[in-house]
Order: sequence, then C-alpha cells, then structure tokens
Amino acid sequence: MTLSAAQVEAYKRDGYLNAIDVIEEPQVTRYRQAFDDLEARVGTETAQIGLVDYHFEKKFIWELATHPTILDAIEALIGPNVLLLATHFFNKYGEGDQAEAFVAWHQDVTFWGLEPPLAITAWYAVDNSDVENGCMQVIPSTHVSGVLEHGKAQQVGNLLSVNQEVHMTPAQAASAVDLPLRAGQISIHDGTLIHGSLPNRSQRRRCGLTLRYVPTWVRQADVNSFGDRWKAVIVRGTDTEMNFGERERPWAM
Repeated sequence: MTLSAAQVEAYKRDGYLNAIDVIEEPQVTRYRQAFDDLEARVGTETAQIGLVDYHFEKKFIWELATHPTILDAIEALIGPNVLLLATHFFNKYGEGDQAEAFVAWHQDVTFWGLEPPLAITAWYAVDNSDVENGCMQVIPSTHVSGVLEHGKAQQVGNLLSVNQEVHMTPAQAASAVDLPLRAGQISIHDGTLIHGSLPNRSQRRRCGLTLRYVPTWVRQADVNSFGDRWKAVIVRGTDTEMNFGERERPWAM
C-alpha cells in the first residue's frame, strides 16, 4: 500500500496523517505481548521513556520499523532512499508516580542535530490510544514555520529528553487536533510539526512506538539531545551519501 495523491497533499498542507492501518489481529496481539514481555523485564520506570533503539536488540521492533506499509508511506513523503534514524517507546501509565506524565508542545527535530532539520516520525499504537489515555495532539500546519525556539516546561511531568517546550498561546493550543489510534495503526508527522499529549486519565496503559526516519541526504551536524550520534541504518533504497557511516542491519530483511 502506498499513500494516495490526496494523502500526500494533505500531509504537505497539514504536516500529519492519521489512522493508517498497518497491522491486524493476531499480529497486533503478538506485538503487544512482545512489548509486555520487554516491559516486564526492564520495569515500568525504564519502559516509560527509556527504551531507545531497542530494534538492535528486539526483532519485533525491527519488524515494525521495516514494515512495508510503513516504509511505503515514508517513501511517498520523503523519497526512495530512507534511513531509520531511531526508535523510541513512549508510555503513559495513568496511575502512581507516573500519572501526571505528559508531552509538552514541541517539534521533534529541535535538538536532533540534523542538517537540514528534516525528519519524519511514524507513531505506532501498541495499545489503543484515545483522548482519555492521552493520545497525541497536533497543531496543524505549524511545520511551515520551520524550527522555533524552545524553552523549558514549567509543568512537572514532561517526558521529553531535555524538558523542552515551545510556547503556544491559548488560541493556538485551542486549534489542536486529537489523533486517536486503534492498536495496529500509525500516525505520521513532520519533524517540525508542533505536537504533544496530555496526561493519561484512564487506568489503561498508553504505549506508542515512535519510528524516526530521514532521507539519506540529511547529515548529522551536531550531537542529539542524548549527547550522542544517531545509529542510522538503511531500510529502503540505497545510501550513497553515507552521512551516518555504514551500519549493518541488525536483522535480515
């Protein structure tokens, strides 16, 4: 499956697409169980935001990151030569010390060290994601303004790596659109689209896997917000630029 011309145009205009079907049962349950096993091994404190680039360790994450439906959509938006930049789980548990966890308004690429600052994120719903348990929200068309200045969030519980937040007026925040997803679906958003999510007010977990992609002609000009360099790996097409060096695929494709 690839995106329609109307979807590509909507993405260019709005900066995002939502509710793209990728996985059906029983695979949805299989992937959820695989994450449940990983979560049980590392604990919820680590699983909340600490599972970065586990596609090098866990094959099910690599399978999702290289799923043909996802890569077809990414190729339709950024071209035929695609690097997987990173994978990162975001979990909100809705109870205990983690109940106030939220994601402040931000743009993904702000502290990623990319030149140019171009990236795209597919957000895979491991669990059903809805308004009650804190689904992603986006502010449409904010990607057209480029990278904006970010400050620090004043509200406690921000899950972002350096507590970053871009200021939004009440009127701008009121224009936000919810992106509910059924488990097995993805949303896609531009790396400069302003987005975030509210705390989980349910008793259900909200687990999402972010899959980050860049075209091969993007390079790393500075370290990322983790103080490190990205471990990018080719997942579609060819990489003649080699801007991130050469890295073997962790699993056979």
